[in-house]
Amino acid sequence: MAAINRSARMVRKLIILCALASPFVGLAEEKSVETIAKETKPSLVTITHQARAGRGDREGSGFVIGEGLIATNLHVIGEARPIGIETSDGDKLTVTSVHASDRKWDLAILRVKEATPKPLSLGDSEVLEDGMPVVALGNPQGFRFSVVEGVISARRDFDGVEMIQLAIPIEPGNSGGPLLNREGNVIGVPTMKSLTTDNIGFAMPVNALKLLLEKPNTIPMERWMTVGQLSPRQWTVLKNGARWTQRAGKITVDGLGAGFGGRSLCLRREEPAESYEVSVRVLLDDEPGAAGLAFASDGKDRHYGFYPSNGKLRLTHFNGPDVFSWDILAEIETAHYHPGDWNHLRVAVTPTTITGYVNGKQVVVADHAVQRGGQAGLCQFRETAAEFQGFMLGTGLGEAESKPDEASLAAVNAGIEAILAGEVLPAALTERPQLGNRLLQQRARLLEAQVETLRLTAKRLHHRSVCQEMTALLAGKNDEAIDLTHAGLLIARLYDPELEVTAYRGEFDAMAEEIRASLPKEADEKATLKRLGEYLFKELGFHGSRSDYYSRENSFLNVVLDDREGLPITLSVIFIEIAHRLGLKSVVGLPLPGHFMVQYRPKDEAKRQIIDPFDGGKVLTRGEVDAVVRGVTGRALVEADLEPVDKRAILVRMLRNLIGIEVGAEEAVSALPALDLLLTISPEEGQARLQRTILRYQSRDLQGALVDADWILENAPAGVHLERIEALRDEIQQRLK
Repeated sequence: MAAINRSARMVRKLIILCALASPFVGLAEEKSVETIAKETKPSLVTITHQARAGRGDREGSGFVIGEGLIATNLHVIGEARPIGIETSDGDKLTVTSVHASDRKWDLAILRVKEATPKPLSLGDSEVLEDGMPVVALGNPQGFRFSVVEGVISARRDFDGVEMIQLAIPIEPGNSGGPLLNREGNVIGVPTMKSLTTDNIGFAMPVNALKLLLEKPNTIPMERWMTVGQLSPRQWTVLKNGARWTQRAGKITVDGLGAGFGGRSLCLRREEPAESYEVSVRVLLDDEPGAAGLAFASDGKDRHYGFYPSNGKLRLTHFNGPDVFSWDILAEIETAHYHPGDWNHLRVAVTPTTITGYVNGKQVVVADHAVQRGGQAGLCQFRETAAEFQGFMLGTGLGEAESKPDEASLAAVNAGIEAILAGEVLPAALTERPQLGNRLLQQRARLLEAQVETLRLTAKRLHHRSVCQEMTALLAGKNDEAIDLTHAGLLIARLYDPELEVTAYRGEFDAMAEEIRASLPKEADEKATLKRLGEYLFKELGFHGSRSDYYSRENSFLNVVLDDREGLPITLSVIFIEIAHRLGLKSVVGLPLPGHFMVQYRPKDEAKRQIIDPFDGGKVLTRGEVDAVVRGVTGRALVEADLEPVDKRAILVRMLRNLIGIEVGAEEAVSALPALDLLLTISPEEGQARLQRTILRYQSRDLQGALVDADWILENAPAGVHLERIEALRDEIQQRLK
């Protein structure tokens, strides 16, 4: 949310002062705390969501803000968990949908099936003053419908979100309840307490809640329950208590498991052959923790585990539910394991032996045949947070591990030495980007004094490989043949080397297939288009970013798919790409100034539609589109604005948005990868070339800056002062001598 307009607040303060001075203007009468509590209590609710096994339900507060609408915090309702609501009279309410939610604001609005009590009046959080008395109601520490009085201390900014600081104790259970002024109007929603002082709390301003009401992103409960859920067709979670979630191929676990040692298992349903291998890449958030592979599980308490713990690797046999029934078969300290980094674990199981590997290197062989058969999967212990990628179960998995030949190793190692001598990016590395990146990271860990140089080179190598992939993707293809999904995901992969493009492409395919399965056989294009909009915006809750519009993540298709929140152009790309998978080739991008949209453009002009994915898939009239253009440019809509744009131009616009965000950040050089990719797609972009010249110079890539300066001087793009570029070029040459 943009910071509250302080000049507007001053104007309102003057209005209040004038009202106080005038005998003809009445102000709302202040009420006693007792009166506020009595009037507000009927509109309060207790909200519970199912917690992890063995811990009971989590409880928080909420309040009625409209017919069938309950406001609360997002953390109060959990994620993908059943939600229960009870009124102060003891009536149970049934949640039918999460009407609106915003993760950064920590706010949610629930819609319920039953009739609700009288809604509370929403005040204006822009006119709040420091020292103003306030009242909070909620369910602290399980004491339902409690009242506490305090004052507003200040406004505080947390990561771009302005919050109300309260001189008032906020405890678990207060979250989600109403914060009221002495007129009985809601002016905020308590969300958290200070970690250092008991009598300090924080609340979200009520005006943020109003914005959610204006533009909801509704998700039906049956859809809400699937957010981040592992496919039950593939996985079974045992000894639960820890939370296992999945997003497009990456599995995450956190929390304390319910089994011995805080153990939790996540097992693949298929049973392996007599001899098999199981492998995964794992990243531990906390090295004293433990998480890795489980195998030969009986689905209860007996299984093997191969996992890192305290910087070492363990091979363990669990033969029951308690401390007396497990054995550490081996504990290995090895340089092949990289603490704090992704590590590849693999276990080969035969009827008589177990062999463990880390990052392709054998580290343990155990003759242990006590237990076989069963299932294989993942394990986690204590409260370890961990991420897993690329789980595989089968045979011959070791053959897939990269084993470079001696000549390649020698060439890449020679390239690394050249980097340390001052060369920017040797050909030996660009020809072998994956091998080069891996060896660079290994050398960085060994050569602590040179780690900055090596990691910077690894990034350049990764960026170069993404640019090469984009070149291959676009080379020689007409617009229709370009895979916009793949190309758009490559933009995100610039900044996330671990992003699995194939997994997210599968997400697009799966959504299109789900829509297709819900359509009647006789559905025409108009019906298909309508169903697409309902699916994305009403069922899944895709919506325009409100609280963090200028975040780089809004330019990344994978993050927009995961969070269902993005910019006009990223939401439009998702709409277009699913439409094309459904056979709606007439859906095209519409590059309106400052606000990208989508147009359904059949041959019959009378049937054309302009759709705004940023505004919940709203179909706009020409007059509404004209108002958008006037708001950005100050001029009227012209026919040229309604011409569709090709896929290369869409990619360039996505990158321009990202570059603008990165240049405005503290580290402007973070825009360099996006500039490289933009110039890969459109080499003649003069302004982008100028930006890259300056940023390369600032990042001490003098050779690269010289190349770009020479290009500008040779091609003389419009809008560039060539005299200044000549002066910069002279300075670069002097520094290179």
